[in-house]
Amino acid sequence: MQTLPGFRDFLPEDCAARNYIFTRWREVARRYGFVEWDGPPLEFTELYKKKSGDEIVHQLFRFQDQKRRDVSMRPELTPSLARVVTSLPHEYKRPLKWFSIGQFFRYEKQQRGRLREHYQLNCDIIGEQSAAADAELVALCVDLLRAFGFSESDFLVRVSNRKAWSDFLASRQIEAHRVADFLDIIDKFERTEVSVVEDRLAAFGLTAQDVITFAQSPFAESRQLAQFLAEIQARNLEEFVLIDPMIVRGLAYYTGFVFEVFDRLKRFRAIAGGGRYDQLISRISDNRIEMPALGFAMGDVVLTEFIKESPRANRRLKSWIKRAQVIDAFVIIAEESKRFHALRFVERLRQSKWRVDFSTGPARVKNQFERAEYVSARYAIIIGAEWPLITIKDLKRREQTQLESTESIRDLKRKLQLWQRNLKSQRARGS
Repeated sequence: MQTLPGFRDFLPEDCAARNYIFTRWREVARRYGFVEWDGPPLEFTELYKKKSGDEIVHQLFRFQDQKRRDVSMRPELTPSLARVVTSLPHEYKRPLKWFSIGQFFRYEKQQRGRLREHYQLNCDIIGEQSAAADAELVALCVDLLRAFGFSESDFLVRVSNRKAWSDFLASRQIEAHRVADFLDIIDKFERTEVSVVEDRLAAFGLTAQDVITFAQSPFAESRQLAQFLAEIQARNLEEFVLIDPMIVRGLAYYTGFVFEVFDRLKRFRAIAGGGRYDQLISRISDNRIEMPALGFAMGDVVLTEFIKESPRANRRLKSWIKRAQVIDAFVIIAEESKRFHALRFVERLRQSKWRVDFSTGPARVKNQFERAEYVSARYAIIIGAEWPLITIKDLKRREQTQLESTESIRDLKRKLQLWQRNLKSQRARGS
């Protein structure tokens, strides 16, 4: 038996890497005043059709449950967020700044950076119309990547506004209901052969040169975008940001400001992306509630590849994993007759927040030391015939000392720290 195509097993080192990413996501999001929430992994299919239309259906893991309800595994979180906000419109003071880390499912063609399941950070601001909120979201995205060790030389935030393209089409007397089809062409413009682009644009009476000419015009001179850029400059983040009209995002519910993050060398698909969806809450609530909203998502698949391709970011990842996997002590039971005392001592250490392991069955001392090395224990604590004296061995420095087990764990820790300082001082004098 194997995993389903596009799904993953997470072995211990993979879980450690995933936890590293989750930890950084949470640290930075909370630093920006975002609070964590989550929604269910299973929703009525109608929720996703209401948000994106029927085109989303072919990407869903969709089925009927035991009561023959049409349900789907979540492909994204924004519809669930809109549902929650419409059901609790007055429960929380706006603006809401919420983030979530969850697993998502899409039946898509597998390729580099894309699987059929992935973990994703979602950050959203609900109830704020100003360009300052747009800048806050981009600043958060930048700081998230900086937390992994990346800099402005590694990635770029490409910013645009879909409304400018809507105005462009209106100036060419093209009907509003065709805007979504046109934006789909722009979204794939850079990845599609020129002949194909020309054929698709011909249906609108346009050419590729018309599109390029507009994209090179004074696109950034709108008031909203000017305010956004002023906010970015005030934060000293202008080196991370580029105005790029060709960024429109593929999802139909975006209404204006949008952005995507790419590595500078263009080795990967978008690392993160998002924008404004000011009309989605109104649509989900059947026009009962109108509320501006914006958000972005960052997935773990592309991000993990990006980290592993960067020497600096990869060193940080490996260092964190190494520290996370280290345990404080491995208790070595040198005399089986002392196992009762050893178990009591293990419990005392664990209740004092030490990470401790030991051999649950009888084992030779040599094998127990090998196990201590394998699990990356900092200390080996030997309990044997000299009990209540214990021998503590620093497995890195290969030095050891003896202490009284009857002392409090706090005093033992203090004496260990003093011993370590003395060892360090002796080594410094010796060198």
